[in-house]
Formats: sequence, structure tokens, C-alpha cells
Amino acid sequence: MRFLIIIPAHNEENNLSFTLDSLQSQTCKDFTVVVVNDGSTDKTPEVIRKYTESDPRFETINLQKSEHQPGSKVVHAFKNGLQTQSIHEFDIICKFDADIILSENYLETVEKAFADNPDYGLVGGLLYIEKDGNWVYEGNSNKYHVRGPMKAYRKECFIQIGGLRETLGWDNIDSILLEHFGWKEVVFPELQVKLIKVKGADYTIRPADYYGRYFYFLGLNRFLAYVASSKEAMKSKSLSFFFDIVKTYEGCRSQKAVLKITREEQKLVNDQRWRMLKKKWLKM
Repeated sequence: MRFLIIIPAHNEENNLSFTLDSLQSQTCKDFTVVVVNDGSTDKTPEVIRKYTESDPRFETINLQKSEHQPGSKVVHAFKNGLQTQSIHEFDIICKFDADIILSENYLETVEKAFADNPDYGLVGGLLYIEKDGNWVYEGNSNKYHVRGPMKAYRKECFIQIGGLRETLGWDNIDSILLEHFGWKEVVFPELQVKLIKVKGADYTIRPADYYGRYFYFLGLNRFLAYVASSKEAMKSKSLSFFFDIVKTYEGCRSQKAVLKITREEQKLVNDQRWRMLKKKWLKM
């Protein structure tokens, strides 16, 4: 199986080499890497050049400088990288971040999982961060969800879900769509992916605004958005945080901000959230 790996990179001069070195060390060698330089103002292009000039499996494209925001920008960069290749020449499509370190058997394990299980549509490992000199599980999501920094899709699944959406919530929308089409999302706990940089460090959006926009662009209806907002407020132990999230969500609704998902897809998102909510109620 052939891998196409797209890596958006914005000002990653201190991290990118770790990611690319870990790819060169893979036991599985049949891959093409496209590093998308997303308007970097540091030495990221020089880091990329070191690999493209010495290894024909590495390629790059350069995008103009853009505001670095969660969701839409990274997918926009990913899509630009994807357009440089013929997707039909590959079997597995990967969206990796520029600040992760993969174990040597990462691609080999992913390849075997897809080869042995024709219903697997999305495969990945678990994220680990460094804390007090040790690598510990990040814990920001459930252990059955493949996080955005390390997505590996079966090509047929990727095509059927219509690729990735340029919006906040894209890495949850893909999970809901692939499940709808009968594909499985599988996490291998033994595949530990080291995350070098804490997510959100480059974002210029306030946390409450982030969640408000996230719940809106994910397509949640008002009730489910308020439930999700209350959960985040409980985590932060701040009632005002709930109202700030809701204010942003309602602002998006009143402005009729354009969603990047269809009405049918929006219904699928809400139906899936309802099922999750009912499942929790039944356990109580």
C-alpha cells in the first residue's frame, strides 16, 4: 500500500525536522510526503529544503502568508498539498501535523490494519505530551477518536466522505460521516505519537469564542450547543464561560455564518450527538 502524507507547516522550524526524521526512519518506505509551507516567516522553508533536496519522496509547495486559525486554515493548506498529487496513485491518505514524532513502525502498523480489515476507514494512535521529563497520554479526547495531528484514511473512505471540510470541527465531522457510510474509526493504543508543541499556541482566538464557533460550525442545533457549552463551563468551573460561549454561538447564528457542511450532514452530526447524549442518560 502506498501512503500520501500531507503536512501543513506554519513557522515550525523548531519542530518539523523531528517529524520528517521520524518519517525517514519508518520501516514502511513506500510513501510520498508533501510539506505545505503555509506562509511561514521563520526558517521552515530551509528545514523543508534539506529533505526535498536529499530524498525524492519529499516534496513541498509554498502558500502565501495567512492568519493562522484553528480548523479552516490547516485544512486549506492540506487541500493545497493534496492537489499536487493524483490521489488514485495512493491507497492511504494521511494528514499529519508538523510537530509530531512517530514510532518507527507507525506506517507499517497502519498499513497492516487496513490490509487485514477492509472495513477500517480511519486509523491512528494516541497523542502523548512531555511532562516533567516523561511522555504521558495527552487525554484531551476519548481513546476511540483519531486526533487531527495523525489522521490516516483509506483512500476509498476519504473519497466517500468528500475529503476534509475547511471549518472548525473538521476532525469530528469526518468521524461522523465515515461511520454513516459504514467505515470504522480505530485507535491503536500501542502507537504512541509524541506531540512536541501544545495545541492552540498559535491561535489568536479566545477560548470561549473558539467553542462558540466550534459548536456552530460543527452544525449543532441550539439545544445540543447549549449542552456542550455547559460541559465546557463545568470543566472550567465558570458560569460566565458558559454565557460567553453561548454569546459567540448565537452571534454566528444571527449572522448566518456559512456552514461548510450540507443540511444532510448537519442532521447526521446532530443525530450522532443525540445518540451519545441518550447513551449517557441511560447510564445515569
